Amino acid sequence: MGDRDEEEELQMALRMSLHGSPPAQPEPKRSKPPSPAGESPEAEARRKQRELMAAAAEKRLRAVAPPVAVAPPAAVAPPAAVVVPPPSQPTAVVAEQTSSPEDVKVESESTVVPMEDVKEAEVELEVDVGEEEKGEELHPELAEKLWLMVFGSGVSKAVLAQWSNQGIRFSSDPETAMGLVQHEGGPCGVLATVQAYVLKYLLFFSDNLGNPEVSDPSFALGQRRFYQSSFAARDDFSSLTEDGKTRALVHAMVEILFLCGTGKRAVVAFIGGVIREVSGLDDNQQKVDAALEGLSVESAIDFQKVLRISTFTSRKDAFTMLLANIPLFQSRLGAMLFLISSLLSRGLDCIQADRDDPSQPLVTAPFGHASQEIVNLLLCGEAVPNVFDGKMDLGGGMSLKGIPNDVEVGFLTLLESLNLCKVGQYLKCPKWPIWVVGSESHYTVLFALNPNVQEENELEERESKIRRAFDAQDQSGGGGFIAVEGFQQVLRDTDITFPSDKLDDLCNAGVIVWSEFWQALLQLDKRAGGMKDPTGLMGKKQFTIYHFNGIAKSVLNGSGNTGGSTPIQRPRICKLNVSVPPRWTQDEYLADVVSSSASGSKNDSVLSLAPPVQTACQHAPLVDCIRTRWPRAACSWSGDVPSIV
Repeated sequence: MGDRDEEEELQMALRMSLHGSPPAQPEPKRSKPPSPAGESPEAEARRKQRELMAAAAEKRLRAVAPPVAVAPPAAVAPPAAVVVPPPSQPTAVVAEQTSSPEDVKVESESTVVPMEDVKEAEVELEVDVGEEEKGEELHPELAEKLWLMVFGSGVSKAVLAQWSNQGIRFSSDPETAMGLVQHEGGPCGVLATVQAYVLKYLLFFSDNLGNPEVSDPSFALGQRRFYQSSFAARDDFSSLTEDGKTRALVHAMVEILFLCGTGKRAVVAFIGGVIREVSGLDDNQQKVDAALEGLSVESAIDFQKVLRISTFTSRKDAFTMLLANIPLFQSRLGAMLFLISSLLSRGLDCIQADRDDPSQPLVTAPFGHASQEIVNLLLCGEAVPNVFDGKMDLGGGMSLKGIPNDVEVGFLTLLESLNLCKVGQYLKCPKWPIWVVGSESHYTVLFALNPNVQEENELEERESKIRRAFDAQDQSGGGGFIAVEGFQQVLRDTDITFPSDKLDDLCNAGVIVWSEFWQALLQLDKRAGGMKDPTGLMGKKQFTIYHFNGIAKSVLNGSGNTGGSTPIQRPRICKLNVSVPPRWTQDEYLADVVSSSASGSKNDSVLSLAPPVQTACQHAPLVDCIRTRWPRAACSWSGDVPSIV
């Protein structure tokens, strides 16, 4: 109630300033009131805006008002010259009475501003008040470079429509309340990656969402150590509050932008004018949507006219600004604005240097999908095009760029199960059990409530180390074979000692294939660096995992009174039970080979490394993605088949 009264008083002061009737002596500047203890970021943002408005009103009163003409004491102003405002309107001209009713100070009628001019001046005053929030305009050349980098020169109107009509909004359905809704096909790479970070905060930082600096890596490190125990997040998504979800979204955005800015800065892109008109208002979303109505962004020129940027070096300041203006990113331009913010935070020159082929647009034709470079930028802070670890040296001074270091949330893809790429350990084993899942045409999210799903026993850790060393020498693009020289380096890096005869057998062909290397490791005792385990510690692992697909689909609402026949549009979530059997021993491997030979295989020259078919599990393309992370995993679920398209 107090905020509303203050805003009404400020509006009255603004109108008085526009009519040009200040007091005879300017009032001294009001000192800035101290910030109340425990003031929320929203209240702080509203208070700062009111202070700016008040300061601008005082400045305008002093600058634009003409001197007050005072009539001689004996002169009596005619009654018609005294302007008496109606009770419902602010006072425009003030008549001060002295000891005698006739002694009246009257302002000339020529200084009275018509209401039409008042409205126009109020618009100008809004711009003055928001000087700090106007942001910086993009230079036309920079805007052209940014536009071509994102969309290219021949982008279709259909693709632009996809990217200019997708906000970053939560689902209104209670079952999927933690999820962001996707209505258009193109921006799913941006939405799914932001969704992964949002889940990180909702699941593992729910008690710290009020801390504007919770996205700082040092804070996250302590939280991760806490969760590396038996604690697990809750799956009661319907109990999430709107305030909590909004804060989680803002934290996710701040973390991604500072990740792109190498931890030093975050650049926020917004639409000029809109950010000032909505700050501190209760009906923000409606006002943003109304302000953007009719706005068309179809070229670099359109882009440059409306786009403004602000740069932050403080996570707290960036959090406060984004929280106060989150309706702009929830609007139809939200996904595009956040992508632009991420690119500018990284820097356009750095983006081009990250890429293997800078001539191609980041939004791919003809369907307008987000490229892997966009997804990688939001995951690791660099717009590299590949998903393997580090760089792949091609010789002659040429190399392919992959993921440079470990990440907060990871990535799995159906393409790896089809042997079309190889995802490295950085993306497969992120700091938190959350993965963006890629298919041929869509991105979704996989997540677990307990970080322990990623814990490995001693031999699993050993295998991961060996596999990383092997992949580091693999110059085939994930083909699974290395040269003899690289193999010798793998043995040195992993302290593996083969008997000389076995080593000669492996190196005899001139290349070493991973499957043959792994078979030999299963026969080699653990004390010699192998995987033969006489203790039987390689136990079975069971856990629960969730899959979220943000694209809105028509489903039947069985909770109503219509017999389950009411179609509603909502995202989909699926709970999967996962069972990972122990890793094969050599006896199991040989038994499977003998079984394949006895069954009369059509191609007896090829050894089958596929696990035996497990009839108890269910299958879908998502299961193939899960098996790239947990080989031989068996999955089951209730209800609809989880969809990654």
